[in-house]
Amino acid sequence: MIDWGTGMELPENILRLTEEQAYTMDRTGMSGASIRLYENRVLKIQPWGPETENEITMLTYLQGKLPVPKLYIQETEEGMSYLLMDRCRGRMACHPSCLEDPLTLCAMLADGLRALWSVDVSRCPCDQRLEKKLEAARYNVANGLVDMNNVEPGTFGKGGFRDPAALLAWLYAHRPAEEPVLSHGDFCLPNLFVEEGRVTGYIDLGRAGIGDKWCDVALCWRSLHHNYVDWCRRTGAAAPDGKLLFQALGLEPDWEKIRYYILLDELF
Repeated sequence: MIDWGTGMELPENILRLTEEQAYTMDRTGMSGASIRLYENRVLKIQPWGPETENEITMLTYLQGKLPVPKLYIQETEEGMSYLLMDRCRGRMACHPSCLEDPLTLCAMLADGLRALWSVDVSRCPCDQRLEKKLEAARYNVANGLVDMNNVEPGTFGKGGFRDPAALLAWLYAHRPAEEPVLSHGDFCLPNLFVEEGRVTGYIDLGRAGIGDKWCDVALCWRSLHHNYVDWCRRTGAAAPDGKLLFQALGLEPDWEKIRYYILLDELF
């Protein structure tokens, strides 16, 4: 991960609140941002773009509605965004202490999803429904922004799609009916903090907004799968029941929608 802050002079307002404070780098997750962890605050440094703007808007909108970080300062200089925020309480949901108890973990994830979906979206300022997401995917494909080194095995090549353009065409042709809710947009274990059996923080809200509930379910299920594949390989533990998340949610898995949203995420 690039430390965008290395060798850079931080904006004056940011520097005033952070200079001489010790920090560590958070290298968990795949957002592409540089994350400095101070004792009580987090500095997120990344190139300015639509997802950064969306994150700022949603952090502001969700204050008092969900446990999201308080945004202290946002600065933009020379194409870089600097977000200084509260540090979430608890541990990331991918922490070993969470993975060793899959039943409790899935219960917390299900509660976290239901809390998102319970938020009234009638005044939500960000729209992440398929019309917008597919247009963003089209832009990524047209501009060569799809990371072909970070895709699910089998998505492209033999048995899969010829290339990102072919996948995009399939996604347009197979758009599912949507169930609009407040969607996190990247509901993966590293983007959730938990403590004492509940979600205490939602982070990385660059794709949050009104969206299909199955987008969150799909990316949560995929994240659980990947984390447990790695966990079982490292610890020798048996793989948990893949139905635990759906049992906790009280939902029958819609595998067609789950596959659709996992494939859509390949283009981001």
